[in-house]
Amino acid sequence: MKIVVAHNRYREAQPSGENTIVDSEIAQLTGAGVEVLPFIRSSDEIPSMSKVAKAMLPISPIWAPRAQHDLSRLLTEHRPDVLHLHNPYPLLSPWVVRTAHRHGVPVVQTVHNYRQVCSSGIYFRDGVICQDCKGRALGVPAIKHRCYRDSAAQSALMATTLAVHRGTWRSVDRYVALTSAIADHLSDYGIPDERIVVKPNSVPDPGRPTPLGDGFLYMARLSPEKGVDLLLDAWRRHPVGALGTLRIAGDGELRPLVEAAAAERADVVYLGQLDRAGVRAAVEASAVVIAASMWHDVLPTVIIEALASGRPVLGTALGGIPYLVGADAPHEPAGTGPAQVASAVAGGGGGGSPMPDGIGLGDAGWVVAPEPAALAAALPVARAGAPGLALTARARYERTFHPDVVTKQLIDIYAGVARNPNHV
Repeated sequence: MKIVVAHNRYREAQPSGENTIVDSEIAQLTGAGVEVLPFIRSSDEIPSMSKVAKAMLPISPIWAPRAQHDLSRLLTEHRPDVLHLHNPYPLLSPWVVRTAHRHGVPVVQTVHNYRQVCSSGIYFRDGVICQDCKGRALGVPAIKHRCYRDSAAQSALMATTLAVHRGTWRSVDRYVALTSAIADHLSDYGIPDERIVVKPNSVPDPGRPTPLGDGFLYMARLSPEKGVDLLLDAWRRHPVGALGTLRIAGDGELRPLVEAAAAERADVVYLGQLDRAGVRAAVEASAVVIAASMWHDVLPTVIIEALASGRPVLGTALGGIPYLVGADAPHEPAGTGPAQVASAVAGGGGGGSPMPDGIGLGDAGWVVAPEPAALAAALPVARAGAPGLALTARARYERTFHPDVVTKQLIDIYAGVARNPNHV
């Protein structure tokens, strides 16, 4: 089987889980005997582009003529079975779907965000979940609020791109939804259910889990949507030392907030940005990993890394987090307030046993409403319950997120569309 993997890499200065996942997936497919033809562009190329190429950048999200020319040549020369698209912006454009179909090549796309509808891709604005552009022919609110790169002009371009390519997205032969929440998003967008497959990402198997450490680990971008300020608010509601150590890893605009908390409390440790060895050491030193997202986070890779190491997860009941920990709550419309989310998890998250205080219990962790009081109440529950979920956390990884399992799923998806493409 011969597969083109198309991806516009995010800037290396901006840590990207999506870049990491694409690299890992290419390696896993190659190891499974699939011939992979990378069609990769990088946003790091932009500063060194010629003046003519830079002048064309404003239309690249819509069309990207150079990328279409190069892709057409690749498809003609190699005649692949499938094109697998990840991020098309800004140097590839969704037009690669049309180019592939013109050559008779079916297209699979992994959906890493909500950019079929939302210009920023995360359904989050001004500190709260936002869905103002949903259902609109043109995302005027995105332009008004400068949602894409804090620029009215670039937001107008992205909103126009999404409007122009609505038909393009609906022609994709198979969508890979990383969680059931993304599957719901695609269905709501108008994609038929038979063209959506839920297949999560994976991380390499770190081997047999070590005994649980102590305390908690938060490892994410230090930005408002990732909820580090929510976590610190919840943590301060407990006496110093009552819950063990809270380790925080990552970087971002809220770094000063984290550094201040570490200076204020002896039970908060800021680890900075970690390399792969540092990530593993931090996970092994902890008993519970926290995913405190305030947006409908698609698939926080840190959760899969936690499960692989036999560490249960305490997360907010938003986006893909309930799916990842096996506590799928009813998927409320994006924009649901904390009170409604609390109601959804009060009975145990829809998939686990009832818990007090609105805590949903799953196979591999707990979910709560994205509120300081709810998270504060769940912290001691998670600390006490971690030993009982360590084995099931690892089992969930082996059953659902192990590379062998996920790679086989992906190859089956390719085989299905290669035999029966939906485009005309």
